[in-house]
Amino acid sequence: MLGKLSWDVIPFDQPLPMIASAVVALAILGVLAWVFLAGHFPYLWREWITSVDHKRIGVMYTLLALLMLLRGFSDAVMMRSQQALAFQAPGYLPPDHFNQVFSAHGTIMIFFGAMPFVIGLMNLVVPLQLGVRDVAFPTLNSVSFWLTATGALLVNISLVIGEFARTGWLPYPPLSETAYSPGVGVDYYLWAVQISGVGTLLTGINFVTTILKMRAPGMSYLRMSMFCWTSLAASLLIVAAFPILTATLAMLTLDRYFGFHFFTNEAGGNMLMFVNLIWAWGHPEVYILVLPAFGIFSEVISTFSSKPLFGYRSMVAATLFICIVSFMVWLHHFFTMGAGADVNAAFGIATSIIAVGTGVKIYNWMFTMYGGRIRFATPMLWSLGFMVTFVIGGMTGVLLAVPPADFLLHNSLFLVAHFHNVIIGGVLFGAFAGYTYWFPKAFGFRLHEGWGKLAFWLTLIGFYVTFVPLYAVGLLGMTRRMQHFDVSAWYPWVLAAGVGMLITTAGVVAQIVQLVVSIRQRAALRDATGDPWDGRSLEWATPSPPPVFNFAALPHVEGEEPYWSIKQRAREQNRLRDEPDYEPIEMPRNSPTGFICAFFATVMGFALIWHIWWMVALGALGALATFVVFAWRDIPEYVIPAAEVARIDRANRSARREALVTYTGPRP
Repeated sequence: MLGKLSWDVIPFDQPLPMIASAVVALAILGVLAWVFLAGHFPYLWREWITSVDHKRIGVMYTLLALLMLLRGFSDAVMMRSQQALAFQAPGYLPPDHFNQVFSAHGTIMIFFGAMPFVIGLMNLVVPLQLGVRDVAFPTLNSVSFWLTATGALLVNISLVIGEFARTGWLPYPPLSETAYSPGVGVDYYLWAVQISGVGTLLTGINFVTTILKMRAPGMSYLRMSMFCWTSLAASLLIVAAFPILTATLAMLTLDRYFGFHFFTNEAGGNMLMFVNLIWAWGHPEVYILVLPAFGIFSEVISTFSSKPLFGYRSMVAATLFICIVSFMVWLHHFFTMGAGADVNAAFGIATSIIAVGTGVKIYNWMFTMYGGRIRFATPMLWSLGFMVTFVIGGMTGVLLAVPPADFLLHNSLFLVAHFHNVIIGGVLFGAFAGYTYWFPKAFGFRLHEGWGKLAFWLTLIGFYVTFVPLYAVGLLGMTRRMQHFDVSAWYPWVLAAGVGMLITTAGVVAQIVQLVVSIRQRAALRDATGDPWDGRSLEWATPSPPPVFNFAALPHVEGEEPYWSIKQRAREQNRLRDEPDYEPIEMPRNSPTGFICAFFATVMGFALIWHIWWMVALGALGALATFVVFAWRDIPEYVIPAAEVARIDRANRSARREALVTYTGPRP
């Protein structure tokens, strides 16, 4: 009746997971109790859970990412503290639990931390920068988010019901085959990633369609902001690469569930083919994450340097160059696999060449700052920290692109330090820059600068104190994923990395405090005009937060910086443009389709993990019924009256008119 599920799968004999899951469960129950008792649930259901507004969905993606980053960071703290205590000693984590911790850390940080963060910022900003009212497929956007949330939920369920994979963040066969991993840990991984991967693929399709087919009048490709370009490149990579991931994990699923032999040791299986396929997805995935971050840095550096982005067209070319070449470097992840010197040399050269695209961007950002009036606000600090950190990560990456060096450093902590140098220094610094930069656009008030700067400096210092020692100990020969070790030369470096983790933890606390303080002081931090940073792209032409329809009248774009030219003309003439002719606006209705589909996907995923086949059938039937009901709906849209559009727009125009009168900066 319940397949493999029984009381034995709950780890009553392991205090750490039981305590952790109890704390999480109590926190969730407390939040739910507060929501229901305070009467907030109808509002949450109406305005957030069933919302198809791209801005609300972007905020929910970002909130999910922040929560999962905290979850993944707790795993990192456990790993570093375990190794600090494990010199000639067992430490406090049993080997089996330690293996689950590092597997969950990588899976959560990539799939459910970094990916939702950049997709959330894309959702919030791209339609605004394009000058349109929503994405191409609003309800599909909601489905995408809730499927991602389903995957995150399944990973966290494994904390208390069953186990998680012990294979690392990529489940290499033969370790992930049934003979070596007979439990449900790999199955949790497979179904969580597959379900969330479908959501990500739908997001890629949605944004490719939106950017290519839905732009404001006059918004040609070479008038789009750089964040739109990098979001387009990342979305194209999603559409091209994620089917590879889906097919690869489907083959592994067939191996585990039905005795197929795609990647087994016997009956014609080839485990190295899994490595080949997973990295054919995996290296483009790095650029799916980092390209939107590059776009964020372009926006932030231009704004806070008070200058147009230097070399705009070369930045576009570099973005598309990286997009294409990212599919030609995957084999550098397994130079040691035996492909041969010629193949290794070809992929080593391609890996070095792709650094040229990033180099173009670095120089363009430097030239953007050169001669500008730089303001060292928190988003700009994250951007400057990125430039230094990412260059170091890039240089170590070029070193690893040399096959003889990779033979020595492969699978060492040097590789771990390089990877984190790129992902933290590039993706997370970019996400935090974008989070701080666009927070007032989403919520109508800025984040506290003092706490933000403290969080930046603690995070930057903590990062270097953590990962520079890992470079050193990797050069000394320490391999990754060691639960304990006996080499005395490694111990000081491991302790130093542990100290760095403590400093980083202080940075995390500072960011949490920043959010709490900002909410409490939101009246003083209010953004009245919708343009708190003196921005240059179209999202700053809307109120903060923007109305559901974004623009009272779609803007007509006449240059590369459409909002900046409008603003400069207003400052020159000391008056706003004439009011537009307000008209009624049609907007899509909210829909529970995404949430209901995610509910049935959760049921199906959990049932497939535990082989509860009748529950799988019910979940599939429920998902099908949801789609049929959605397809047969009669009223897909609603109309916002022209009078309501005029009222909202006039309030924003009044605030901007007042700001124009009191403007004291340089005029054209």
